[in-house]
Amino acid sequence: MRNKILSAALGIVIVGVFAAAAVDASAAGSTASARSKLTIMAPAAPGGGWDGFGREAQQGLRRAGIVNNAQVINVPGAGGTIGLSKLVQMDGRDDILMVTGAVMIGASALSKTPETLADSTPIARLADDYSVLVVPAASPYHSLPEFIEAWRKNPGGHAIAGGSLGSIDHLLSGLLGRTVGIEPHTVNYVAYSGGGEVLASMLSNTAAAGISGYNEFRDQIEAGTLRALGISSAERLEGVNVPTFIESGVDVEMSNWRGYVAPPGIGEEARAELIAIVTELHGTSEWRDTLHRNNWSDSFSTGEEFDRFLLEEDARVRGLITELGL
Repeated sequence: MRNKILSAALGIVIVGVFAAAAVDASAAGSTASARSKLTIMAPAAPGGGWDGFGREAQQGLRRAGIVNNAQVINVPGAGGTIGLSKLVQMDGRDDILMVTGAVMIGASALSKTPETLADSTPIARLADDYSVLVVPAASPYHSLPEFIEAWRKNPGGHAIAGGSLGSIDHLLSGLLGRTVGIEPHTVNYVAYSGGGEVLASMLSNTAAAGISGYNEFRDQIEAGTLRALGISSAERLEGVNVPTFIESGVDVEMSNWRGYVAPPGIGEEARAELIAIVTELHGTSEWRDTLHRNNWSDSFSTGEEFDRFLLEEDARVRGLITELGL
């Protein structure tokens, strides 16, 4: 009996210690400076494009000694809008950055979420990524014109797999369709939560083609599992032997930009500090290596330039969604 009482008492003490630790950690998180401990929120599951972008920044910040400690947390779901909602609730917290991009604008517009990027604090745009249209190696289509010819004849019979609804993959499929004479609402687009599911759908013949960022498919393209028919950049990317859509006669260009925003209500001094941190990261050799390794284009901007870009991008994406009938 005595042992049971001691065990119960010990359990209560342990629970109390953990509870106190949790309170201390929460309090520390609310007062920690971004230089001492920076949290990077990836509003997506581990392994995706936003997660990779956040972890590349984490490594660069650590190696260059820009911050003492940087950690990545994942808040997946709904094209990043769940993460955005949580960020908005962190009003005034100045030790966190959230990865964002064009995908979030599209997802927010389609789902009509109460929160938009206008509710966050813009920090910086860092890079542009480009999407590629691929087919399985066993596909009968060896070029973009061949695929388009068959696609025009039977849009519904050529499912295109890609990321979440409202994503760049989704918008690009509709834009490609409209440009080659296919009504966007007839495009058979199948949304998945990640590149792995998109790949599986093609290899199982559930989808005739797939769209995602080049890096999502790079290993499979190089291994010959997938065949790249076109990429959404204006010009060929260095080291990427894939023709642009424009080269193949389809006048479509679209970038998937990536950058960072912070919670609302942080004040100009805190915003300036976060901008300084990201600016220092952009200036490192580690970040230049990151851009090269991932085939990202440098599109760095901060301050009024980034503010203006966000307003223009929001109008462009929302207008495209309306125009395409999505």
